[in-house]
Amino acid sequence: MPWTMDDYPASLKNLDKPVKKKAIEIANAMVDEGYDEGRAIPIATNQAKEWKSNASEKEVKDFLKNDDPTKRDSNASHSNPDLIDNAEEVVPHDDGWAVQSKGSKRPSQVFDNKQDAIKRAKEIADNKGTETIIHKKDGSVQKRS
Repeated sequence: MPWTMDDYPASLKNLDKPVKKKAIEIANAMVDEGYDEGRAIPIATNQAKEWKSNASEKEVKDFLKNDDPTKRDSNASHSNPDLIDNAEEVVPHDDGWAVQSKGSKRPSQVFDNKQDAIKRAKEIADNKGTETIIHKKDGSVQKRS
């Protein structure tokens, strides 16, 4: 069951609202990618704290204004442990650049900026112990790492 701002792990209770919301968003995406909940929560918490420390006040305010990103699309696929060993890809998307596990039907996140997508893909790949595959706008492979 995905976490929301009203229903989340007790370990997130004392986090300030933007960090908690970001941690929930990241943890839900990680669980969708096949991570175990017990592993996703501390990783997401650390990444959310890092995001907050690097985010501008405007970014934080914009993030808090957006609809609750923890709500799930009823058609969304749920975690697929078969993808846990797959590389993370950065691929062109209608809304910018998507980060997804190779073979996944939907992205875990979409970014306006390719560099932000690459950074996130590398974080996920490092956590999974897999490679990162970065694609060009035409879909061909630009770089593997």
